[in-house]
Amino acid sequence: MISNTLADRLFGILTRSAALLTLALLLGIIVSLVIGAWPAIVQYGPGFLTRNVWDPVQEDFGGLVMIYGTLSTSVIALLIAVPISFGIALFLTELSPAWLKRPLGTAIELLAAVPSIVYGMWGLIVFGPVLARYVQQPLQSALNDVPFFGALVSGPPVGIGILSAGIILSIMIIPFIASVMRDVFEVTPPLLKESAYGLGATTWEVIWNIVLPYTKTGVLGGIILGLGRALGETMAVTFVIGNMNQLRSPSLFEAANSITSALANEFAEAAPGLHQASLIYLGLVLFLITFVVLVFSRLLLMRLQKNEGGRA
Repeated sequence: MISNTLADRLFGILTRSAALLTLALLLGIIVSLVIGAWPAIVQYGPGFLTRNVWDPVQEDFGGLVMIYGTLSTSVIALLIAVPISFGIALFLTELSPAWLKRPLGTAIELLAAVPSIVYGMWGLIVFGPVLARYVQQPLQSALNDVPFFGALVSGPPVGIGILSAGIILSIMIIPFIASVMRDVFEVTPPLLKESAYGLGATTWEVIWNIVLPYTKTGVLGGIILGLGRALGETMAVTFVIGNMNQLRSPSLFEAANSITSALANEFAEAAPGLHQASLIYLGLVLFLITFVVLVFSRLLLMRLQKNEGGRA
């Protein structure tokens, strides 16, 4: 039989190898993206991020439209999904009757199993026309002459664009965020909550002052998980964002494009050279955006922990 010392040593070697393999794969992805995007990096440099031209015929490329579409749809998705997910998790853990908790939780988790292409088709065929007729047209009639707000709802009422893509993304990421929030809310020690209730705290005060401080790491992790899902989604966004490589107005209903949609639509047909390199450059930018989001979330969490220690 293998001694405990030898088994521990083998286990340590395996876990360390797995960690190093992950880092090696990450480094390999970065290197391959940089090599593939190098012609575009040399041609445009950092200015690629601020150029709003995308013309494969003239081989003139810029990533501003795709970056704007990716960030704007993801932000809209988070603004919608986070409050709804918080409400779902709060209801399931604190307010739901016992007979409803399990089936409702299962139903929400099943939404994560729906293929993204189904969300995209539903958004294009069903949700888009409803959004155009019952949301965009009334808003245009009410805000047409109002400065700034009129521009936000301008454009042809066709039901596809940035807002439509953001709403579809929010529906897709709600199951992920809500499931994580529910799980971390349930690990809060019942003694802490019962003590707060015994002192006369309301349900909201218990959640805000007891549960959230105790589970903030998990809650933030769930939000970042949802954001990562939104940033990397392809097919659903491709169906409803409009796939237009121009920025004509700041309207929420304006057709645009995202990094993932551009890659899905053009990479297979892109000729080797500047066009292909520019698409890979977009992939590198998306990788960097995701990395920056993760770093920012980590710094935010460290700041929250530092402030908590200061109050203590």
